[in-house]
Amino acid sequence: MTNEPGSTNEHPLSNARVVDLATWEEARKQLLVREKAHTRNGDAIAAARRRLPMVEFDGTVLVSGPDGQVPFLNLFQGRDELIVYKHMWYDGAPHQGQCEGCTMTAWHVNDASYLNARGVSLAFVTSGPWDEVAPYVKFMGYNQDWYSARGLEEPVGGEMGVVACFLRDGDRVFLTYTTTGRGNEPTMAVLSLLDMTPYGRGEAWEDNPEGSPVAGEVKEGPATVDHPNGWFWRSDANGVPVWGPTSRPVPQWTRPGATPVETLGRQNDPH
Repeated sequence: MTNEPGSTNEHPLSNARVVDLATWEEARKQLLVREKAHTRNGDAIAAARRRLPMVEFDGTVLVSGPDGQVPFLNLFQGRDELIVYKHMWYDGAPHQGQCEGCTMTAWHVNDASYLNARGVSLAFVTSGPWDEVAPYVKFMGYNQDWYSARGLEEPVGGEMGVVACFLRDGDRVFLTYTTTGRGNEPTMAVLSLLDMTPYGRGEAWEDNPEGSPVAGEVKEGPATVDHPNGWFWRSDANGVPVWGPTSRPVPQWTRPGATPVETLGRQNDPH
């Protein structure tokens, strides 16, 4: 198998994998059996998730937003259910220094219209101070409702990088579910699409066939390090995945005014 003109692939797959259509269809049918079992297992897990016990907490706790301080209860917008993504924050850092994984999540769920139609509200809560968060939200062009939970404890504040689900019964508010890490992947549909491709996500942990590209190594200053997860979530102005002072979270490059940079601007940034 050779590269097509204009292809950037330097790691073509082995010819041993090239078969006729009938052979491919048989292999595809075998995989489909596993895929259907995986889907049914996911349905069973979702059913168990809906049966988890709940934790009641004070819904009058105040969060800060564009209208000043408001009760957490307001985030429901009169609906019975609420999904909150708790966005990490680096105090004092410019836009390019904010969390790349959280940026990926926020960018992929910038439209809550279908959730709203199903009676579910969506909001973002972060530990950052509102006077820093507000210009970041404007720069990114986010349509979601954003709030600062700075100084608050769980379940409204506390650990960030978390998807949390809540239920309202009148003025009573309940925490029903949380997840983090790879549990957040449903927020990023692009990852599921990449899982369908022959090269996958290009992550170090993946089990890929011989001949597939090796997971990318990204540079951070003079050193080269291997990020096992999300190495491609940042890139430089030329679109090259890089983890260092010249990078931004990838979605930021679509925003007006996103210029090349020389520092992440974080307190722990050695550059």
